[in-house]
Order: sequence, then C-alpha cells, then structure tokens
Amino acid sequence: MNWLHNNLFSSPLNTVLTLACVCLIVIAGVPLVNWLVIDAYWTGSTPADCPDKTAACWPFVRARFDQFMYGLYPETERWRVNLGLGLIILSALPLFIPRFPGKRRVVVLAVIAWPLIGALLFLGGYGGLTYVETGSWGGFFLTVVTALFVLSTSLPIAVLLALGRCSSIPLVRVCCATWIELWRSVPALVVLFVAIIMFPLFMPEELKIDKLLRALGALTILMSCYMAEAIRGALQSIPKGQFEAAEALGLGYWQRTFLVILPQAFPVALPQITSNFIGLFKETTVLLIIGLFDLLGMVQSAASDPAWLSPGVSATGYLFAALFFWLFCFSLSRYSAWLERKASVYKTHAGS
Repeated sequence: MNWLHNNLFSSPLNTVLTLACVCLIVIAGVPLVNWLVIDAYWTGSTPADCPDKTAACWPFVRARFDQFMYGLYPETERWRVNLGLGLIILSALPLFIPRFPGKRRVVVLAVIAWPLIGALLFLGGYGGLTYVETGSWGGFFLTVVTALFVLSTSLPIAVLLALGRCSSIPLVRVCCATWIELWRSVPALVVLFVAIIMFPLFMPEELKIDKLLRALGALTILMSCYMAEAIRGALQSIPKGQFEAAEALGLGYWQRTFLVILPQAFPVALPQITSNFIGLFKETTVLLIIGLFDLLGMVQSAASDPAWLSPGVSATGYLFAALFFWLFCFSLSRYSAWLERKASVYKTHAGS
C-alpha cells in the first residue's frame, strides 16, 4: 500500500494519470485478450479449423511453421540447416563462458569457421550433398545466416576503419573518414539496389555473383561504417595516459592497440555495437525488397495463400514474427547488459 501511494497516488495529478492509464489498459487490453486467447483457435492445422476469419488463428502458425523456419529449403535437406546452426552454436558457446581459456583464439576460429560451415552445409554441392541455391533459403534460417555473416565480417572491418580514422597519418585518416561518411549518408535500400541491380552492369558477363552474397556485402559495408563510429568514440574515451604507458613499456603500435587500448575500448562501445546488431537483425527484413524472403517475408507469403487469406490469419502471422524478433533481440540486450556489468566490475577492481 505504501508503494502504491508513493508511486501511483502521491498527488491528485498522479491519481488522475493512474486512473486514466488503468482505463486505457482495460479498453485496449480486454479486446486484445479476447482476440488473442479467448476467441482464438488453437487446435488443428487446416484453414477449416479457423471458421471465424477475424479471430487469431494459431493453426496457421502450426501448419506453416517449417516454412517460417526454413523458407523453401528442401524438406529432405533441412537436416543440414539444423546441423550447421548447431555447429555454429557449439563454436560460439565458449564466448558465453566466463574465463574460458583461449577465448580470443576461439573467436578467430569461429569467425573463420562460420562461412565455411555455410558454404559446405547450407549450399552443398560437395561430398555428395545436393546443391541448394540461395533463392530457396528463407525464413528464420536466412535471418540468422545474414545476421551472423554480416556481424562476423563487419566487426573486424569496423575496427580497422576506426583505427584508420584515429590515425596520425593524414592520408589514412581522410580516406577512412570519407569512406565512413559516404556510406553512412546513403539509405540501406539504395545500397541494396546498387548491389543487386547496378553492380552486375559493371562486371564481365561471364562473372556471376550470387544475389544473396551481393546483399550480404552491401549490408557488411553499411554495418562496418556504423560500428566504426561506435568504436572510434570508445577509443577517444581512453585516457591518454594509457597510450603513454603502453609506449613506455616498449610496445609497438599493434601490440599496444590490441593488448591495451582495444580491450578497454570494447566495453565502452559494447552498448552501441549491440544496438547496431539488433538493428541489423531487424534490418534483414529489407531483403524482401530484392526477392529474398526472411521470416517476415515468409509470413507475408504464407498469409497471401488464398486458402488462408483472412484478417485474423495475417494478424496472427505478423504477431508470431514480432514475438520471434522480440525474443531474440531482448535476449541479446540482456546478454549485453550482463557483459556491461562484468566490465564495470572489472573496472572497479582495476581502479581500486
């Protein structure tokens, strides 16, 4: 009662605002609960199991769940997707274990292994595996592949761009700054259209580059420029005494950068890097514009099926996609917050 009085009813104005919020919650929440739970259809997997076309239709999600996860990837070959993503998760597990020995080497090996896993298992065409073109990739599988590939390739490039922009060599500093500002000023859709439509016009006719690979390259360029600015800001927050102390120890430029400066800069840049990665994970929906169907694209495609076509089915599909994206992004933000707390504890002990 004391908490309610202090936080919700401490003054006449707060009391009015609290009651207004309660009214809004009741007005909006009761119909939502009715649509989402009470009037919703839960069992079955056919359009006939949702006779009311306005209520939530969870049989639609059940019937098209595999399509939402794998896209048009051949059903008999989906074990390759499960195996590949499982290997990626296993290779990334040491990164989540505190004080895991040789974690830096694990990071390097994981970044090298992820593209190889994708090329060998997901694409196939080697060792008796059937070749599956990237046009058949889709759903949550395509979203994860895009996000992991772009993150693992853009982060090293971002570090080099940030170091180049902070360089004492004028030519290097101007080139890196021009490159970053150029791509940061261009909308993502324009970059994708350039990569998909215009880029092949400047290449020899016999040279064919996969559409997905071109899209990944475009997103890598954009994301590396965004993260470079976050890392540059973190580098500028490092006290000058750290640079001088590293020089006094006789460390060369690369040694003091990777052993002294970057380990202190990354915890500072971590919130912005996480924010950029979450934005990238949601940005994968723009692949729909160039004919690649991620999770949202597959939901739209499935909801346009004449057998399922109804407002309730479309709304249920979009809600499922929203919950899926929210769950992943919220989990990533919580992990980032945990890393920030660990870094703050380290700074406290180091400062004492």
